[in-house]
Amino acid sequence: MTTGHDTAAASPTKEGGAAPARPPAESAAEERRRARLSRRWQRDVRWSPYAFVSPFFLLFLAFGLFPLIYTGWASLHQVELTSPTDMNWVGFRNYTRIFDDDFFWNAAKNTLTIGIISTVPQLLMAMGLAHILNYKLRGSTFYRVAMLAPYATSIAAASLVFVLLFGRDYGMINWALNHVGIDNIDWQNDKWPSQIAVSSIVIWRWTGYNALIYLAAMQAIPQDLYESAALDGASRWQQFFHVTLPSLRPTILFTVVVSTIGASQLFGEPLLFDANKGASGGAQHQFQTLGLYLYEQGWVNQHLGRASAIAWTMFLILIVVGIVNYVISRRLRASS
Repeated sequence: MTTGHDTAAASPTKEGGAAPARPPAESAAEERRRARLSRRWQRDVRWSPYAFVSPFFLLFLAFGLFPLIYTGWASLHQVELTSPTDMNWVGFRNYTRIFDDDFFWNAAKNTLTIGIISTVPQLLMAMGLAHILNYKLRGSTFYRVAMLAPYATSIAAASLVFVLLFGRDYGMINWALNHVGIDNIDWQNDKWPSQIAVSSIVIWRWTGYNALIYLAAMQAIPQDLYESAALDGASRWQQFFHVTLPSLRPTILFTVVVSTIGASQLFGEPLLFDANKGASGGAQHQFQTLGLYLYEQGWVNQHLGRASAIAWTMFLILIVVGIVNYVISRRLRASS
């Protein structure tokens, strides 16, 4: 006989009692749903990073790796711009021909000299400007934005302005030099003046960019180092040479390497500075760079195979620059 107390104990209470147990079918379905969500979450965690970076690799394959492989293959063939699919195997003859070409070595020497003339003053000026901007100045934001104005300016517009400035008869540079007793200089036809003029375009365009890189690195230097140097009696110049410059060694190396790579690929400035607007780099090839020489061989003379060999030669030069950068950076890290 069941009492009322037992009946109440057997039936679940409406308030405050335990919830009824789930049916076995519903519990199994919930477990399957959780397992499915867990697998989906694991796949998302595993493959989502690859999906995020895949656009870069797709673009790199289309516009980076494929042209690199194609030019490497074309450099081993005789192929003309008029019939790019008609290739005749010549092996390394394109390389031997460009190495025997005096114009190639002339372009290589011009690239080296223009690179030195443009890189050294550029980085020195950038360091000085960054050191000045590192102090608290009124309107410092305006000065930093102004530093990037040349970098944001079109190469074509800047080069055309510099062509007017360096004009032989009516240029402002010669007008200023005449006031100090210097005769007119033919900036476009003389070798060294033309290289200096082309380098000035590069200096004007990239000094502010490098100055902001140096400024960012300077602001990351701990102020404790300057305070300790000041307590030891170091002047501003001593702090700069003994605290700032050693701390900026990796950044200086980075800007040197990037500027070297940019100088080896110099193209727009010498092309637009030429009075004849050709790829010869002046009437006597006096400021023809490797970039102009490549363009002349491939798109003016229409020798795509030879131009591909030049492109791969420039690529190998950049690899050597990268290896030198790696070795120097390792030694700097080991000595610090």
